[in-house]
Amino acid sequence: MTNSNVSRPAPRANTGSVLRNVISDSGMALLRLERRFDPFVRPAFDALLRDPLARFTTALINSKRKDEGLGIAEERLMPDEESFTDSIVQSFTRQMSDLWKPGGFERGGNTKTQGIVRGEFIVHDGIPEPMRRGIYAQPQTFRAWVRFSGPGPYITPDIDDVGFMSISIKLMGVPGPKLMDDEQHTLDMFGVSTPTFVTPDARANAALQIESVKNAQIFYFVNLHDSHVLDLVMQSLFIKTQSSPFEAPYFSCVPYLMGEGQAMQYSVWPRSTKRTPIPRLPLRPPDDYLRQAMVASLAEGDVEFDIRLQMQTHPHLMPIENAGVLWPEKLSPRVTVATLRLPRQTFDSPLQMDFAKRLSYNPWHTIAEHRPLGNQSRARKRMYWELSKLRHSMNAVPHYEPTGDEVFE
Repeated sequence: MTNSNVSRPAPRANTGSVLRNVISDSGMALLRLERRFDPFVRPAFDALLRDPLARFTTALINSKRKDEGLGIAEERLMPDEESFTDSIVQSFTRQMSDLWKPGGFERGGNTKTQGIVRGEFIVHDGIPEPMRRGIYAQPQTFRAWVRFSGPGPYITPDIDDVGFMSISIKLMGVPGPKLMDDEQHTLDMFGVSTPTFVTPDARANAALQIESVKNAQIFYFVNLHDSHVLDLVMQSLFIKTQSSPFEAPYFSCVPYLMGEGQAMQYSVWPRSTKRTPIPRLPLRPPDDYLRQAMVASLAEGDVEFDIRLQMQTHPHLMPIENAGVLWPEKLSPRVTVATLRLPRQTFDSPLQMDFAKRLSYNPWHTIAEHRPLGNQSRARKRMYWELSKLRHSMNAVPHYEPTGDEVFE
């Protein structure tokens, strides 16, 4: 298989306007420069200002929202929801076809594979009764394949990305009927390193992807017609120069059922407070320093994360249909219910990196007790399915449901 997972510069903006191209490209150049100095000031900023500013920004976002009178775990379809999903799929298809050649097709988002590693998902005993639903109903352990990735849609040197990482967890041996029938024994979980999603809903997501095709995402956030400045501020509070995929928390950003009549979001938190020094800053680090940090950590020993659940207790301030609103912990604290353990291992062989391309992750690879909720998740069902089919077709690689018994030599 063509090794397309090699870092390369992101393409320049292609908006059809010289001025707009200059604005977009200059903004990205400034962001990349800031990334070289960010680690010297970010710890103090996070400790003193980040959370108060996040609460203030959330209050401003909520002040512009109408209370739709929904109940706990209640959904409501958006007008023209399917057309927005159509637009998202079309934008991703066009962008993927422009970026990648057959045999080297990568994912449309969460594109750069930092690594895919073996794990164990260990459900705790003594979980609060309302959370004992689905996979959390009893103490048990699932084997897992865990993929860590960069933001996409490009595969850039780590220091040149926007400071955003993601995790995809595929649990294996999960009993019961699944909401998608292409995999029978798996349950997929997702998280990104910002606690709110980059767009509030599918309509906004469709608008973002149109600008993404032009490599000019800034004009989704800042424009004269339908700007999303507060969403940009919220993202900017949490994106930063990352030290290691093992050293950041990850958030589902969208809600899921917790049994009938209950909703929750989940998050993944590193147990260690270790911070890997980023080589050479403020000069240029190695292109793949994040993967190198993963390799070094798993060569030394196990890595563990806490899995935390946050129950929806207020249907307006903790919305189902708006993924851009931060659910306040003062209304519902995050509760640790499981451990994600990554045992000491070697994972960066070419065969294991190629294995990541064979896998398809979809939030609807799950059981009814944890059905995805909200318009973003409804859109992702078809979006992930269609783009996965495109990627596997272009790479001539069939869909594969892992068992955990895979070996790479």
